[in-house]
Amino acid sequence: MAEHQRIHPVADVESPPPSAPAAPPSLAAPEKSGEQYPPLPQRTVPVAHSRPPKKRRSCCCRCLCWTLLAIVILVVAIAATAGVLYLIFDPKLPKYSVDRLGISNFTVDSNMTTISATFNVTVTARNPNKRIGIYYKEGSELSTWYNDERLSSGSFPAFYQGHRNTTVLHVSLAGETQIGSKLLTELQQQQQTGMIPLEVNGEVPVRVKFGSLKLKKVTFKVRCNLVVNSLSTGSDISIRSSSCKFKLKI
Repeated sequence: MAEHQRIHPVADVESPPPSAPAAPPSLAAPEKSGEQYPPLPQRTVPVAHSRPPKKRRSCCCRCLCWTLLAIVILVVAIAATAGVLYLIFDPKLPKYSVDRLGISNFTVDSNMTTISATFNVTVTARNPNKRIGIYYKEGSELSTWYNDERLSSGSFPAFYQGHRNTTVLHVSLAGETQIGSKLLTELQQQQQTGMIPLEVNGEVPVRVKFGSLKLKKVTFKVRCNLVVNSLSTGSDISIRSSSCKFKLKI
């Protein structure tokens, strides 16, 4: 029996080799034809821009700082000067008192509504300062009051008061005022008890002299509260109590 022959296939040398599988479209290389693909999207990163320096604000702040510094220096200089002057001159407030009150006229009209009064007031002014003088100027006013009603008025004389000086002044005050019947009845009752409240007020323009330096004009305001025993003409008037307050008006 003849032996079976095995036949093995022989590759055809002339046939072309098998082609490789096609790459997916996304991985395939672009053909060199004129076709173009859209560019891939890119992320934009925000760029931080630096702010330009604000020169105007810095100049304003600098000017403000210099102005405040100048004001502080000026205030300190004024305070230091005032302190030195205070130590050198040792200023003290002047003192005033009403030592005597006389009445040359005090009458009530027939209708019991109008009072005419003339007061002779003795005022003592004391300047306790040893380096300060006081010029009392024209335009002053003194007045007497009863229960907010002005009874009379006059003026303070103009003069110069030197260092540590005490001056006694005699001032005449005259006036006429209308007063209600109720207030007049109250005055008559107080006259019977011998306790009549009065006020003597004064406003005097002055110039204070520190050494050889004269300051600008200011106003001395004085208010004296009195209690007298009578307001009858020709009678002896006794001042039972007297207290004065001083105030400087610039």
